[in-house]
Amino acid sequence: MAFHHDLFMNKNKIWLSSPHLEGSEQKYVQEAFDSNWISSEGSNLLGLENELENYLGQDCHVGALSSGTAAIHLGLILLGVKAGDEVLCQSMTFSASANPILYLGAIPVFIDSEPDTWNLCPIALEEAIIDRIGKGRKPKAIIAVHLYGVPYKIEEIRIIADKYQIPILEDSAEAIGSRYKGQQCGTFGDIGVLSFNGNKVITTSGGGAIITKTKALKDKALFFATQSRDDAPHYQHSEIGYNYRMSNICAGIGRGQMEVLEDHVDLRRKMHAFYVDLFQDIPGVSVFKMEDEDYFPNYWLSSIVVEPQLTNGIDRETVRLTLEAQNIESRPVWKPMHLQPIFEKYPYYGNKVAENLFEKGLCLPSGSNLTAEDRTRIGSVISSLFGSIREQK
Repeated sequence: MAFHHDLFMNKNKIWLSSPHLEGSEQKYVQEAFDSNWISSEGSNLLGLENELENYLGQDCHVGALSSGTAAIHLGLILLGVKAGDEVLCQSMTFSASANPILYLGAIPVFIDSEPDTWNLCPIALEEAIIDRIGKGRKPKAIIAVHLYGVPYKIEEIRIIADKYQIPILEDSAEAIGSRYKGQQCGTFGDIGVLSFNGNKVITTSGGGAIITKTKALKDKALFFATQSRDDAPHYQHSEIGYNYRMSNICAGIGRGQMEVLEDHVDLRRKMHAFYVDLFQDIPGVSVFKMEDEDYFPNYWLSSIVVEPQLTNGIDRETVRLTLEAQNIESRPVWKPMHLQPIFEKYPYYGNKVAENLFEKGLCLPSGSNLTAEDRTRIGSVISSLFGSIREQK
């Protein structure tokens, strides 16, 4: 047993999605140290915001914050969400999409996914809106997520939002570099959100950004993010504030990462293509992908759906545990929020699309820093596991 353990430990861990630093980040961080601007002001912050605005286009305005979660929280505040209000939220997402609703004392109303993009189902969304309005509870906002970097049904969701005059908070935390009809994700909502957590396409170590349509809204977000200090020589506060501004050092890391953003997107898309090729002859396993030319996903995480009735009983967990035994990280897709202990008491609209995807879906190693050797290891484990059914085909 000890011998087996030693063999295991000699295999480097293949992570699901680890930070990928290229080296130029240090130059910007050193500038922050040299200028002594290491806190929540400095040239890196302004530089990163300008670079993001130029990259995203659409005359947007970007404020750099401490996390994507902070951006969602401030976005809901900017949209006027208050205690007791209802907010419609995609159920199949990371909890950070929904937690800020509770920060404000508001009520989440969860919506199922549709099978094409795995994102917000337009049919369930409209059913929820009609039902909530019928109960005298018109929702205050819609949180729509680009899951795993695949854009949601932009036009269909916008038509519904405009029909009922409910603003969209676009959770683009997983989707920097993804596009729909050539337009960058993050710029479709009334408010947009990015994340630069360590596992994202680019990172600032921890961090995020809020994307607004006007400079006035960006300025208001940054006012809230810096403790809502009024314009006075002393510390005066007329509104509740938060400590949500990104540090100049983290922004320096982000500026270095912006230089390689397109390269990182390209490398993740190549990992996705690797999985499409790897699983093409394996019955019962499908790689989640968008065939529609209007969609350009960054494929932040590549995912598969495993149908055990077609794989001689091999299910999602069999694949996960087999990879884990070879020191390769994989993870079930997001467990829908309406099935989570902290959220299960809140309203839910839809069927079981998200629930079924959770039961059968698995995210595979997708980082831009994975090597040819890593791919060979992953491929050999998968080929060995599914070898018998592949031969039967």
